[in-house]
Amino acid sequence: MGNSEDKPSAASVGEVVADEVRRSPALALIVFVPVVILLERILPDAHTLLFLVSVVAIVPLAALLSRATEAVAARTGDAVGGLLNATLGNLTELVISLAALQAGQHLLVKASLAGAIVTNTLFMLGGAFFLGGLKHHIQEFNRVNARFQACLLFLATIAILVPSLISEVDQPPAPSVSQDLSLGLAVLLIVVYALGMLFSLRTHRELFASVGHADEDEKPWPLGLSVILLIGVTLLVAMVSEIFVNSVQVAAEHLGMTPAFVGFIVVALVGAAAEMTTAFSAARANRLDLSVGIALGSAAQIALFVAPVLVLVSYFVGPEPMTLQFWRGAVTMMIVATIAATLLSNGGRGAWYAGVMALALYAIFAFTLFVLPPANPS
Repeated sequence: MGNSEDKPSAASVGEVVADEVRRSPALALIVFVPVVILLERILPDAHTLLFLVSVVAIVPLAALLSRATEAVAARTGDAVGGLLNATLGNLTELVISLAALQAGQHLLVKASLAGAIVTNTLFMLGGAFFLGGLKHHIQEFNRVNARFQACLLFLATIAILVPSLISEVDQPPAPSVSQDLSLGLAVLLIVVYALGMLFSLRTHRELFASVGHADEDEKPWPLGLSVILLIGVTLLVAMVSEIFVNSVQVAAEHLGMTPAFVGFIVVALVGAAAEMTTAFSAARANRLDLSVGIALGSAAQIALFVAPVLVLVSYFVGPEPMTLQFWRGAVTMMIVATIAATLLSNGGRGAWYAGVMALALYAIFAFTLFVLPPANPS
């Protein structure tokens, strides 16, 4: 027999949401979720308005997704919790990319994938170090887990580097060669990711135990209620994300932003909103293990799973198959971000100034893309 507290009713779900709104006023923005859905039906051509309202609507959904994921992580442990949050958070990224893929916007897809990897490894990890460090002098986390995720991410960036390098040789191969190479690498990366999950969650799970301890200031939600909210909020995030991607291109032109900047910065930040909310709040609660697991784990998951899956799906969706050939600047930024995250997390201890350095590097990339977008991205 299960515990009665894990069998939530509709009333209990409403009570929890109302209580969270009282404790976190930003959740009042949840009213924009039905607003943006109605606007999309009433004013489908108001792209700039839909773009702005959809961004606002994702904020409260991300906060609810954050709290529900934290409740599940409290029951399952930070390793599984970090994996769960990364997976659900990347669902938004996957929905955005699938919509762009179907429209044949490969530049937007690749820019959003590269941007998501850089955003998670620099902005999310740096923000967690900075916000957690402001409240706690020194924070510790499991450096074995951080090294493992960083190694997976480095492997994936090398796999992305190879197709990009062969396009730069004196006699570049035919497009079919790049497609075949990308297809083979996509399958290889998915296999490596699956074996990595087996290693970290089954055969050697003792290596990934949490180091930090949470501040017990909040009463955890019942597990059943958390799962219901995870499913419901994830579906709403997917709906709002579709509206977002359908309006982002036209809105970007009206707002003076380039496609590369939109994909690399805007789409990546919106897609990672749920994960960032959880990572930052976990760091403030002295659970830096969960923050590091989300940041690096999500980046590795995008590179090892989301990107390869999109390559496979592109053979059935969209006008032509997508390759893993990224433009030179995107590959450089991904490799630099991976190396920086490895160096910052190698010691197993975090402080606020480590976060400043990571955020500064992210700002350098963002400003560069804003003023000098890539001329001929693939």
